[in-house]
Amino acid sequence: MRRRLLGLALALLVFAAGPARAVTVETVRSPQGITAWLVEDHSQKVISLNFSIRGGAASDPAEKAGLSSFAMGLLDEGAGPYDSGQFQGKLEDLSASVSFDASADYLQGSLKTLSPNRDEVFELLQLALTQPHFDEPAVERVRAQIDQLIDNQEQNPDALATLGWLRSQFPGHPYARSRYGSKASIAAITIADLQEFARARLGRDRLKIAVVGDIAPADLETLLDRTFGGLPAVAVVASNPDDRVPADAGKVILIKKPVPQSVIRFGEQGIGIHDPDIYAAMVLNYILGGSPFTSRLGNEVREKRGLAYTIGTSTAHFDHADLLLGFVGTQNAKAAETIKIIRSEWTGLRDASPSAKEVEDAKTYLTGSYVLGLDSTGAIAQRLLGLQESGFPSDYITRRPKLIGAVTVEDVKRVARRLLDPAKLSFLVVGNPEDLKPDEVVQTE
Repeated sequence: MRRRLLGLALALLVFAAGPARAVTVETVRSPQGITAWLVEDHSQKVISLNFSIRGGAASDPAEKAGLSSFAMGLLDEGAGPYDSGQFQGKLEDLSASVSFDASADYLQGSLKTLSPNRDEVFELLQLALTQPHFDEPAVERVRAQIDQLIDNQEQNPDALATLGWLRSQFPGHPYARSRYGSKASIAAITIADLQEFARARLGRDRLKIAVVGDIAPADLETLLDRTFGGLPAVAVVASNPDDRVPADAGKVILIKKPVPQSVIRFGEQGIGIHDPDIYAAMVLNYILGGSPFTSRLGNEVREKRGLAYTIGTSTAHFDHADLLLGFVGTQNAKAAETIKIIRSEWTGLRDASPSAKEVEDAKTYLTGSYVLGLDSTGAIAQRLLGLQESGFPSDYITRRPKLIGAVTVEDVKRVARRLLDPAKLSFLVVGNPEDLKPDEVVQTE
């Protein structure tokens, strides 16, 4: 936990193509039926493993919000025969890392080790998953760290804007709360709650695993059973979020805060990751705001007018919501103008066909940028895990360039009419903007 308390950010899945080297994915199945995707690579003596279990912070009970992040952050704070210091010391001695976290939809973990040390490091992962301590000193120390993180979020304009936009769009839904919970909910979590979490939530039936590096399939089979075989066969999750679409369509909401720059989040309903139009939507997004320099928003807001240092949009895919999201920061005196331009570009791209050059440039970027994303065993393992979570086949990486390449100007034009609706484009502003007439104002201390 001590190395992983990071600020809140939206989990955005961006799929690009064109691997840096040939990536051959093999499905490995252990004698106990535990499966993993493996990219066998003996060029370096390194192994990276990433895993996830469906049912993250959004599945926490409302009165115990933050339980997933709290519990996962404690798994490496003592396990089996090792107290917290001994566990971390073992990892340091082995030049390895084992870490855990929770997103809205998934419980997550990763391991990286030199292959000669693999058995010892995999054993540490197994102990953390099946024999965590949850000792009171560690629990209280991590509780205090989470409280501090919550304080920081409440003062950070970027975190406020992200959470504020989600709260405005998903009222009453788990996506509208911080994955770290609140101070009240964290205070309500007991050691017994943490122990029950480890017993109930880490089920093999929701487990996805990706492994990349210096290991043969037969050796991985053995390690899969040894590491994950002791987990419960079935995860017990108290609640599963329902599917939602953004609710507060078209509004501008202001969180008034005395800061020199307005931080703005904006967005609307997106397209599902398995929708036939998703590849045209990816091209459309790149044209709209996928590049801070060459996109339409980047050109109009940043290059022509100098209203912002950066601006961007992304397709965002949660398990129960699909979004098209954007971000920008600008001077308080320029916030109203910036919002007006964003709406204008939203309308312009919806109503007029993109140029053939815009479409080809977007496809070139999307098919080539993936090279930069596959630059380590850990990066490849993380990408493969994301593909599994999203329900793609193991050969998706090699198939994706053709899917992007098949997108036409007419496809993008059609999807723009389907996706872009200025009347449903919602904004959340954190700051003290001038000449802005919001639909709602939220006062903060």
